[in-house]
Amino acid sequence: MATVLVLVITIFICHTGYPLEVHVSNNAAPVGINYSQQDGRFELPINGATGWAATAMPLRSDPRQDANIVLSLVPGQGFTILTEYGDWWNVWLGGSGDISGWVLHRGCFINLPDVIPSIVYDITNAYASVKRSNGYKIPNITGYALYDTLAFNHRLGRYEFIVPVLYATSKRILEAQQVALADGNTLIIYEAFRPRATQQSVVNNLQRLMDSNAAVRRAINTPPWSLGWFISTGISNHQRGVAIDAGLGRVVAQETRTSGLYAYTHITAFERHTMPTVMHELSPLAATFTQPVSSSSADAWRTATLARSMTEGAILLQRYLTDAAFTPLASEWWHFNDLESVRFANDSGIRGEFFTSTVYSKPPICNLGRSNKPIIFFNHCDYIFTDIYFHHRL
Repeated sequence: MATVLVLVITIFICHTGYPLEVHVSNNAAPVGINYSQQDGRFELPINGATGWAATAMPLRSDPRQDANIVLSLVPGQGFTILTEYGDWWNVWLGGSGDISGWVLHRGCFINLPDVIPSIVYDITNAYASVKRSNGYKIPNITGYALYDTLAFNHRLGRYEFIVPVLYATSKRILEAQQVALADGNTLIIYEAFRPRATQQSVVNNLQRLMDSNAAVRRAINTPPWSLGWFISTGISNHQRGVAIDAGLGRVVAQETRTSGLYAYTHITAFERHTMPTVMHELSPLAATFTQPVSSSSADAWRTATLARSMTEGAILLQRYLTDAAFTPLASEWWHFNDLESVRFANDSGIRGEFFTSTVYSKPPICNLGRSNKPIIFFNHCDYIFTDIYFHHRL
């Protein structure tokens, strides 16, 4: 009596263009692959990372502009990224409908800790805002949690802040972090995406403080500065996902951790470099330069005079980020804009009128909710969804 093993594979992600090296496994492969050395795009693969629609966009059945629309995503709608193909992400919305489809990733945010876990994330506005002005507490802001972005991240196996940025911006942040790590330093990100409602709350409460406190009012309005240099009264680049507020740390201790198949660096101890002021001091005390510099110019800052308060740490931080094509803000030593992405964000209508309090991240080798099904690895162990059935005929 003969036994015939028939292998039937149904691939749910089509047209990926992956090479034909296919390995089928019911078991996890050996851990510890250094993805940053193998691929170079990020420290961990984007597969399994959390993403969001930064603006309204169609979810399509295939990676083509003329493909059928599965549904329309609303700004801030989250998903798990499955794979990348050219300008497209295949994403999974999960839920009872188990919906997946394709989106143009240029208009999407990605969760930074999912792909650059070596950075130290300290989103102070998510637990106790340190924003002050001229040393004074801002009512209803200082010491308050302005939004909720701390969640358990199954990809990293720990609680971590949710840190959305535009996809193109994330690549420039990686470039800066790689150079910092090589020097024994690390970026410390205090804020990236800031919801529009939070932005307006800071504006309103800072204006109230100015109305009641003459010292704060004089400091902010001392020529050539004004309120708009310290908190945008319109749509900020934080809402667009193209700005970060950053500090710099000296790495004291680190360890190698794994997510799925992949190894990554986790900073376990660091010393903060001395900076001109505390983070988020909204006054001329925190100025980068002695005079305002056009925040829409990628080069005007290069001839500006540094404020005397700029420390070695602040200057080094500026070098790391400007070498990665970020532009410093004249009034805040910590704020850097990705001007190369600003025009696209403006033209796309990204306004940040949503909150991101949920993370959808999974380890790079998991099958994202389909239990007891093996994984097909294409080339660098990037996975795709598969259904595999083994039929025995006697």
